[in-house]
Amino acid sequence: MTGFFNGSISVPPKPEGELFCTEENKLHTSSKKTLEECITANRTVEAPCIVCDSRHNLIIDFGFMKGMIPRAEGALGIEEGITRDIALISRVNKPVCFKVTGFAEDSFGRETVMLSRKAAQLECMEHYVSALKTGDVINVKVTHLEQFGAFVDIGCGLPSLIPIDAISVSRISHPADRFFIGQKIFAVVKAIENNGSVPGGKITLSHKELLGTWAENAAKFTVGETVVGIIRSVENYGIFVELAPNLAGLAELRENVKINQQASVYIKAIIPEKMKIKLIIVDICDYSCINHTYDYFIDSGHVNKWVYSTQESEKLIFSDFN
Repeated sequence: MTGFFNGSISVPPKPEGELFCTEENKLHTSSKKTLEECITANRTVEAPCIVCDSRHNLIIDFGFMKGMIPRAEGALGIEEGITRDIALISRVNKPVCFKVTGFAEDSFGRETVMLSRKAAQLECMEHYVSALKTGDVINVKVTHLEQFGAFVDIGCGLPSLIPIDAISVSRISHPADRFFIGQKIFAVVKAIENNGSVPGGKITLSHKELLGTWAENAAKFTVGETVVGIIRSVENYGIFVELAPNLAGLAELRENVKINQQASVYIKAIIPEKMKIKLIIVDICDYSCINHTYDYFIDSGHVNKWVYSTQESEKLIFSDFN
């Protein structure tokens, strides 16, 4: 996959905040001299935002001096009205990425470092995002969760969406059932609309294809075992219990069962030709210990086509990224 140009070094792009605690970033932001060197080297660095003022300029704290990201330089699409100002307000109390553009005096005559987050995002767009293709597997970080999906940072604060139905094969009621804010995950590029490499462009991601096929997940279980599952759906013909994010089984009806409860379930049968697992609920727990860690079956490279279904099944479930 194409690298991200950071000065003279080609490295993968990092979601915003990932540079902040590195020794390299600490060195590059340690003095006025090192900040001047960032201009010459065209280096992307990070420091914390402490204020978004009434004009929506971002004030950055280096410890030894303050910096400012003018509103127009706060994010790609701000000037065009494509990106809302909440994208700036929400950066307060968080690390922010930027390019150092120069030095100036503020209204009190104090020397201030002038910065541009937009320039860092534009570079990420030109050298990384513009090269992405549907099917590429990338590293992202979860930034916030909505009922309809999970928003993630694909690099330098650039946002993308994983719709809720693309998070896993097993259905969930909310993305919080899978992810937490700040979580680092893998995702696959699902669609690129309106030229995703420019402001107003849109890149949509998926996640479920990386979590394994029915057969790969079912191979982890054996008939006769009693294992832990999560109640995901209660229907009039049975109860769907999630054994893994991409695998659910059907248990017989039982009273007083609620969605998202944990259950111990006995595996009665595994039927590859029907992609079904028959379960018996042994016990129900009112507490929930959601596991947000995943055993990815794919975590790099490129996916052309992913087939969830078993070879024996007449039902075909797949994703085509070509």
